[in-house]
Amino acid sequence: MALLIESSRSYGRDLLVGIAKHVRIYGPWSIEFQEGDACETVPDWFGRWTGDGVIARIKTPAFAEAVARKKVPTVDLYGGLANLKIPTIRSDELAVGRLAAEHLLERGFRQFAFCGYNGTDWSDRRQVGFEQCIAQAGYPCQTFHNPLNRFPKQAVEYEEHGVKYEEQLTRWLQALPKPIGLMACNDSRARQILNCCRGIKVIVPDEVAVVGVDKDEVLCELSDIPISSVILNTEQIGFQAAALLGRMMAGEQPPQTAIVIPPKGIATRRSTDVLAIEDKHIATALGIIREHSCEGLNVPALLKLVPLSRSALERRFVSLVGRSPKAEILRVRLERVKQLLLDSDLPLKLISEKTGFENQEYLSRIFKKKVGMTPGRFRDRSSKDGADGF
Repeated sequence: MALLIESSRSYGRDLLVGIAKHVRIYGPWSIEFQEGDACETVPDWFGRWTGDGVIARIKTPAFAEAVARKKVPTVDLYGGLANLKIPTIRSDELAVGRLAAEHLLERGFRQFAFCGYNGTDWSDRRQVGFEQCIAQAGYPCQTFHNPLNRFPKQAVEYEEHGVKYEEQLTRWLQALPKPIGLMACNDSRARQILNCCRGIKVIVPDEVAVVGVDKDEVLCELSDIPISSVILNTEQIGFQAAALLGRMMAGEQPPQTAIVIPPKGIATRRSTDVLAIEDKHIATALGIIREHSCEGLNVPALLKLVPLSRSALERRFVSLVGRSPKAEILRVRLERVKQLLLDSDLPLKLISEKTGFENQEYLSRIFKKKVGMTPGRFRDRSSKDGADGF
């Protein structure tokens, strides 16, 4: 089998994992692929290759012709070329857009925007799904259009083009009404948007909440503000592609229409961890709480930064957020405690210092009261769940 799938991005790596799972169950197959290759041009070794089947992401007509010359069963995992007479399995891009829209609608937004790479099949489909869902909810949607003189031939060129015209993107972001829920076509585009927002001092997520696609852990977590992202069922796409190729090699006729796999859900991170609030003072207070709760922030200190009386702050905060400023400060601190318990082996004493608690004894008491178990039990249970594959 020849696998013409890039492994430099999380999407391609997850496809390969799905294929590998099928091979382990139903193999053995002899696999040939080139690690890290972008696979938008045919690798040199493919001309010499002789085998029984191909799974590829076919992105150019020249690539399609090279694969067709092999005259072996082939499954395409891209689906962006018109009139390609090769069975396709791909993500349900319309459902991806709808899921992102529903995520932002649930947070109370009434203003929406989409930023992608216009002209790419997958980005345009995600845009359509997003806009359709927003329109059905009764709201308009603003879209950023790349100033294209020509359509790039490769996905990498689209990203390079997006960086080149970052000034136009920045001006567009600055002019958007606030607060606004924004879908980026993928995590790379989302990270670029967050960088632009930082440059013009637009607060994420309070003024612009951003959701991307792919759940690329590196891109999402290395961003200054971790990025919420639609989780594609990419491993399942790879698994189903290998299963379909096996059936085709056994003589079964392939389906005439593309097989689409729906996304799994949303990985919610800080870039959409917000309620859409038009009250600027409360939105400011939420931003301060989010950024400084673990530094010992309390309500008196918050009042020095927000031009409201304590009674007005309490009343408007409870009305819009559903809890008091003090409760929100505690909630943010405990969420950070949970993260450190899960992602590190730091002792509880150091965690309490890093999250603004007086001491580890007080942290243990309040954690058990609010979470229902001790910090140690929470860490042990989460470690066991992870080992069990959950």
